[in-house]
Formats: sequence, C-alpha cells, structure tokens
Amino acid sequence: MKDDNFLREMNARHLWQPMGHPGEAQRNAPRIIKTAEGVRLHDIDGHSVVDAVGGLWCVNLGYSNDAVKQAISDQLWQLPYYSGFAGTTNPAAIEASYAVREFFAEDGMERVFFTSGGSDSVDTALRLARQYHRLRGEPTRTKFLSLKKGYHGTHWGGASVNGNNRFRIGYEPLLPGCFHIPAPYAYRNPFDESDPARLAEKIAAAMVDEIEFQDPSTIAAFIMEPILGAGGVIVPDASFMGHMRAICDRYGILLISDEVICGFGRTGDWTGARHWGVRPDLMTIAKGITSGYFPVGGVLISGPVAEVFETSDARGAIWTGYTYSAHPVGAAAVVACLAETLRLDTKTNAAARGTQLYEGVRRLAEKHSIIGDVRGGHGLMTGIEIVSDRAAKTPMDAATMQRIHTATYDAGAMVRLGAHNVLMSPPLVISEAEVDVILDALDAGFSAA
Repeated sequence: MKDDNFLREMNARHLWQPMGHPGEAQRNAPRIIKTAEGVRLHDIDGHSVVDAVGGLWCVNLGYSNDAVKQAISDQLWQLPYYSGFAGTTNPAAIEASYAVREFFAEDGMERVFFTSGGSDSVDTALRLARQYHRLRGEPTRTKFLSLKKGYHGTHWGGASVNGNNRFRIGYEPLLPGCFHIPAPYAYRNPFDESDPARLAEKIAAAMVDEIEFQDPSTIAAFIMEPILGAGGVIVPDASFMGHMRAICDRYGILLISDEVICGFGRTGDWTGARHWGVRPDLMTIAKGITSGYFPVGGVLISGPVAEVFETSDARGAIWTGYTYSAHPVGAAAVVACLAETLRLDTKTNAAARGTQLYEGVRRLAEKHSIIGDVRGGHGLMTGIEIVSDRAAKTPMDAATMQRIHTATYDAGAMVRLGAHNVLMSPPLVISEAEVDVILDALDAGFSAA
C-alpha cells in the first residue's frame, strides 16, 4: 500500500464515491479509515472512534471476528471462484444454502437464491414475484406497492420501489407500475396522526384504497422493511406488518420482507418479520449475512412460492443471476458468519444495548431542544430527527447537521447523517461501556450545533 502522504494527496482525486457529490468530495476530502478492531475505527490521522454505524448497517460481528476471516482465507486457497450458474456448483454454496435455510426456517423460508448484495436481492425478488404470478396464470400482476420513506437499494427496480425521492428524481423515469403508500411515521404523516396504532389502521385503509384503485389483479407484490432503516429508523406500530400481511392475503399479493438491514439480529430478533410475528412470502437479505466481510446477498423463498416454480413447466426457469451468485468465498463467509452469529447470540445483546442507546438518546432529548424525535427501542437501530424549531418541526439545515456530525466524530463516535436525521446501527457485539461512549459523543455533537 502507498504511504500516508500519497493517500492524503490522492484522496477523492480519482474516486467517485456512492451517495455523495463528486465535486464536494474534492473540496472536502472524506475521512480515510485505515484500520479497525472490535467496534473501533482508526483514521489515517490516528483518531479512534466507536463505530455507531456498523460500517453501513452491516458489520454485526464487529471488525475482529477471526472465524469469518479464516473461513474466507481458507476458501481462497481451495477454490477462489467458479460459476454458480445452472450446471455447476461448489461445496461451500451447498453448505451455505443449508445454513441459511436452517436460520430462516421459523420464517417459513425453504429456498435461497444467492446474489452479490441487497440491491441485487431486491431486483431479483421483484422479478420472481412477477414470474410467480405468470406461472399461476395471472400475467396481469406486474405492479408493485411499497412505503414512502422505505429504502430498497438503488438498482432500477429497487430505486423504483424506493420511498425516498433523493434516489429517484435524478434518474426518472423509472420502472412503471410502482406505487407508494404513506409510511408508518408518527412524527410526520399526511393524516396528522401521532398515535402509532391508529396511524397503522389509516395506512392499512389507504393500502386497500390503492389496491382497489389499481385493480387487485394487476398487483404482484408489496415490499416493506419491518423497521424502515435509511428512511430514518421509522418503527411502525406492532400491528402494522400484520395489517399488511392480512391485506396481501386478501388480494392475492405477495409480501416481500426486506431484511437487508433488519435481518440477523438487528431488531433484537433474528428477523424483522419474526419480530412482528409475520411470515412473508419472500425475503431479501444481505449485510449481516457475512458481517460485511464479503459482498453476499440473497432472496429467500417460502415453501408455497417455491413449489410453484419447482413443479412448473420450462417457464419456471430462473433467467436472472449474477457472476458472483453463490461465490465460493462468499458462501464460506456465510457459513462461518451464521455460526458465529448463533454462537454469540447477537440478537440478545442487540436488544439490551439497543434499549440502552434508545433510552440514553431520549435523555439527551430532554437536554437538547434541537432533538425533535427519537426513534428506536427495537434492537440496535436508533434514529434522531434534528430540528431548528421543535414546535414547528422545522428540519435542521445541512450546515448545522455537518457540524453535529464532525463534533460527534471528534468526541469519539462515528454516526451517519440521513438528511436532518442522525442514524445509528452499531455492531451487535457492542458493549455497555461502548454505548456510553456513543452517548457522550452525541452530547458533545448536539452541544456544537
């Protein structure tokens, strides 16, 4: 690797980064994170911080899990790559498919289609949903419903069902036939309803109205995150996902649970759908499946859906896939990561530390008037909405948000900004003392506003 002077000089000169303005990156070069261990990051200038973001909602096991690293290394020496397309497979992929099936058996999932990541998984799930209805003799079911504020990746299909217009406006027109209903966002919603249970009922009514308006025979699937992550950690009422399941059943619509963030213990349960007591038809997964150590995703298929494909004629062939689907190195990482996830029982620590973080931020809200809303309390996902006027709920300006972010980092914690929200999703192995570090750093950050 080049020396530090080279890295500083070349920073942002040649690399366009995701989710940012390339010109701004040249004017204000990004932090260079050079090493990490446990839940701590170390930048090129020697500053150490607790990673309150978990990489990008993904480093569930922290940065020092030797079992996963060793599995990756061993597989590189045995079989670094071979195609997973029909006709060939590899031992690691077979073992990984079994491990995934066992992990998600309680959710009714019986098959897995491996991808390279979450965006791939969403696009594949949307394709499979359309194909499923064609195989059942309902080819008019091509439309998709989703939630505003929901995030489903940035591929063409995922951006089309995405509920945040930042990922849409610059790239429209997107996939036709995608429609959005209000999010279960008690702090801001078109119904002016602050009670989560009543809000859930009103959104359910809006969902039925939209389905009837579109014609139920034209709708293939409804996709949702059990807890909306990148949209601001929006936690629905406990009844909400059950309402959506019942409506989908009533109209013959597939329910896709996007577990890319919520899966693998993040919510305090092994899946977000399980957290709300719902069995979906399909699931999309990624991130925590390898703790971010290798890019892997997948689509999980329930038994009834799988049967339609497996007992069909030639039209049931899956004509989609990726060069790195069922990659042997990724598959080895999956097997090791799932074993470590279960051994460490990360969901239990996520529930306890998530409560600690949520309650700690609620105490900070009593001190800092810029905190308009605190969302979380269900595992290690916490969102803090920052406002310049609490009574008017005026979103905080970007310059102030950047000051908060910088001051929090300088005080010892890496957090993520989502517009005027501070978003946190620490590794699921974080300790009580390390959560306290995050809370102290946030206190310093808010004080700098």
